[in-house]
Amino acid sequence: MKRVAVLNVVGLTELVLAQMPRLKAWAQTKEVQSFKPAFPAVTTTAQASYLTGKSVGEHGIVGNGWYDREDAEVKFWKQSNHLVKGKKLWEVVGVDCAKMFWWYNMYSSAKYSATPRPLYPADGRKVFDIHTQPMGLREKLKKDLGDFPFPSFWGPRAGIDSSKWIAESAKWIEKQESPALNLVYLPHLDYGLQKFGPGAEEMDSEYQAIDEVTSDLVDFLESRGVEVLVLSEYGISKVSRPIHLNRVFREKGWIQVKDELGLESLDCGSCKAFAVADHQVAHVYVNDHSIIDEVRETVLGIPGIEEIREASDLWGDQCGRDRGGDFVAVSQEDAWFTYYYWFDDAKAPDYARCIDIHRKPGYDPVELFLDPDISLPSLKVAGFLAKKKLGLRVLMDVISLDASLVKGSHGRDQVAQEEQPLVIGSQAKQVGNAEAVFDWIKGRLLA
Repeated sequence: MKRVAVLNVVGLTELVLAQMPRLKAWAQTKEVQSFKPAFPAVTTTAQASYLTGKSVGEHGIVGNGWYDREDAEVKFWKQSNHLVKGKKLWEVVGVDCAKMFWWYNMYSSAKYSATPRPLYPADGRKVFDIHTQPMGLREKLKKDLGDFPFPSFWGPRAGIDSSKWIAESAKWIEKQESPALNLVYLPHLDYGLQKFGPGAEEMDSEYQAIDEVTSDLVDFLESRGVEVLVLSEYGISKVSRPIHLNRVFREKGWIQVKDELGLESLDCGSCKAFAVADHQVAHVYVNDHSIIDEVRETVLGIPGIEEIREASDLWGDQCGRDRGGDFVAVSQEDAWFTYYYWFDDAKAPDYARCIDIHRKPGYDPVELFLDPDISLPSLKVAGFLAKKKLGLRVLMDVISLDASLVKGSHGRDQVAQEEQPLVIGSQAKQVGNAEAVFDWIKGRLLA
């Protein structure tokens, strides 16, 4: 049985590969295949399809987050692997697996794993850290590599340092444990492509940075006799139009908000209908089914909406049906969905101006941007950090509310070939869709 490493280079497409000379040269010695992405074409859905070989309806990961109808809460970026239904690739093949920063990485059956996981003391602080399996792996990694550079993993300071650290952790686990399957997540391109958009001049240095990190990791792994496979989850499209679906619903009287100390929170359980935004798709949940036809008609009439897809067609009667919306709205290529539901920014919830991926009832790429109206933002952030070190509770409300800043998005499965995800490696031509990635990796392990 071979030893295989799978490098997940987020946002890698034919167009992007052409901007990465070292990886492109390596790819010319392999097979390269683009394929229609999973739907929705988002991180957790794609990864679940790759590692189970199941349809989205079967594995149940209908997006990066969804509305829990029993708890009446939107839950985004959860981490328990128990949420992913079906046997995982390493279980099927029966090999030791290292899962380095792929999602749903907590309580997995993988022998080794590491994932970002802050600590949340009772005094309200948020302490950056990671979670590992075995638990003792955390301190060993941090001792040898230093602390995980959490601010570079997401937010206005997101950048290459987090992908560098993850690549080094993959080398570390290879040297220490030599797993049969090494899954490595390199998220760097997600940041620049959403901030600047495909084709932007600012992306030249971003392509170069991840090219060096990825290619160095390829060289290291191959020098140790590991077969390397490279893949991506989706391509990123240039966008210029945010769609505020929940604001339209609020105008129709379907959204219920709650006053919380003068600010407005979304009371999902009391809404007649609301949307959970996830890049270029939005799950629409209709609590009052007497208006469902009117909701559909309203959504289809909103500028920037391309189509809606029914839950029964997407998920059938499988577990995805319990999690997904009653239907899913899909934006046009140049548009994307915000979660915004307030009309007056002065009444936006306190988390709106923060990096707060778990409390927001939808994905928020504007977290990549500091509020341009803040004078001397670095000084303001430094003041926040100083107060945190003193043990004080602080609200780091420095994020913009200007959705027009976002220049790239993803989520649609109907995209041009040059924006489709890629697989690179031996026998890659056999991959025709997201579920087929499972059989491809399995076949390389057993070759």
